[in-house]
Formats: sequence, structure tokens, C-alpha cells
Amino acid sequence: MSDEERGYGERRGYGGQRRGYGERRGYGGQRRGGFPPKPVEVGKEYDVEIQESSRRGEGIARIKGLVCFVPNSKPGDHVKIRITRISRRFAEAEVVGKGTEAKTEEAEATEAETSEEEEAEE
Repeated sequence: MSDEERGYGERRGYGGQRRGYGERRGYGGQRRGGFPPKPVEVGKEYDVEIQESSRRGEGIARIKGLVCFVPNSKPGDHVKIRITRISRRFAEAEVVGKGTEAKTEEAEATEAETSEEEEAEE
């Protein structure tokens, strides 16, 4: 005997949707697609700036929003890292060398002054 035959009527959720007993409502920010694809790959190298440190003392860098834990680094370091492990919400990496620092305004100004002095000497 169905619910309708028993006099209970149709089972409807919020907004008049028909819903079975085992369906999820989707509360809690759950997404059906799972986690988005990662912006990094295991074994690839990236130039990053360490932005902060974790509770365990590892440096934290972000690559397109993905948190990367980098041991033996501190905030402010520009390093080249190699991704060693990718988890659902973060990645782990190792330092493979010193990264190429982006030129700051001070460095560009210093280079301009140096080139002007060289031209004046000639």
C-alpha cells in the first residue's frame, strides 16, 4: 500500500518538490561534482613566494588558490618548489632552489641609475 492509499498524500519537500525518503537536501555546501581539478601536477616545478607559516612551522604558498605546504621555508622567501604530493584540499612540495624574484620598483630604479652612470662615464 502506498502513502497515497494510506491517506498521507504525496511526500513533497520545500518548494513543492517531490522527494523520496533517502534523498539529500544539499545543505552544508556539498557539491555534487566533488573538488575542482587541481592547478598543479606532481613533479612539476613552480616559482612561488612563501606567504605565511603553518602551525607545524612549514611555509605556506598558494598556487591559483591551492594551499601548498613547503618545509624549510619562511614567509617572504622566493623559492622554486617541486610538488611531491597532492591531496584533496592542499599540496605538499619541496624546495629545489632559489626562485626568481619579481623585479620591484626599487630594483628597477637602482638598475636605471646604474645604467645612467655608465652612460655618463663613456
